Amino acid sequence: MANVIIGIHGLGNKPPKYVLEQWWKLAMIEGLKTSGFHAVLPKFELVYWADLIYDRPLSESEKNTNSPYYLDEKYIKATRESPAEDYDTRKRIVDFLGRQMNRIFLNEDFTLNYSFITDTILNRYFKDLEIYYREDCTVENGQKCKAKDLIREKLLNKLEEYRKDDIMLISHSMGSIIAFDVLTFLAPHLRINTFITMGSPLGLPVIISKIASEQKRRSDGENHMLTPPSVFKNWYNFSDILDKIAFNYKLADDFSENNLGIKPVDFMVINNYEINGVHNPHKSFGYLRSPEFSKVLNEFIQTERLTMKQKIIRKTEQVLQNVRTQISIQKVK
Repeated sequence: MANVIIGIHGLGNKPPKYVLEQWWKLAMIEGLKTSGFHAVLPKFELVYWADLIYDRPLSESEKNTNSPYYLDEKYIKATRESPAEDYDTRKRIVDFLGRQMNRIFLNEDFTLNYSFITDTILNRYFKDLEIYYREDCTVENGQKCKAKDLIREKLLNKLEEYRKDDIMLISHSMGSIIAFDVLTFLAPHLRINTFITMGSPLGLPVIISKIASEQKRRSDGENHMLTPPSVFKNWYNFSDILDKIAFNYKLADDFSENNLGIKPVDFMVINNYEINGVHNPHKSFGYLRSPEFSKVLNEFIQTERLTMKQKIIRKTEQVLQNVRTQISIQKVK
């Protein structure tokens, strides 16, 4: 049984799959090296779904900054160490506001109050999520109404492909919603060693209400916010206090244990992604190289026991894959 890492990206249009997949790998390798770990990444595959929402990907060759295909946040190595800052006051404010949001917007049965407010927010700021949750299908939007099923199917198929292996599933941003839904509603029979959520909006009232609504339709009206039944060892949640998407960052307060006694373990991290002097505490690359995640990643890698022959084959495959990816990236440029 081999170890396999499967990733699923988050909101917004992305560069081509092979580019984003390679950047995720580079960010993880950077984090391992920075933290002093010498582990070699196991097989990694990225579930890419931006092509189901957008007509074409972002491009490094696009120079017009006003173009919808302009890529302004590519992977670059961290330029400096993250400063240790005191965010205690902000944490207290965020915790207070989070409790108030849940009290105002969520009923005891997880139905939503003032849904017109959250619907407006989704429509204006989170188009991908609005498409994902769309139910009022018409002839005009029929294709996008299928997006949720198609996106879920992509992830489900990839998990099924590696069902005989030990899987670490890394989900970022909206990807954590997709991953949670698939593990809960479509793949409770699969076994996920480690579930990773980064910059996750799963704790927001509107998301909890959406999960509860689907759960109610599927389970004779019962509503429980539980860890997906397929997660059998760990669920680790990583959030930066400055990440506005992960506003309700304490998922352990929102999701209870599954039948195996697994529930979220929350980590507060510093997302150090910065490019051209602009800091983005939500960026996947910053989470993937954070020391806290790198420690978890190294521990997962160390659980795998390979023969020397398997190690050589794995290393050779990784070198060849990296070369092919770099050649493809250069062709795009």
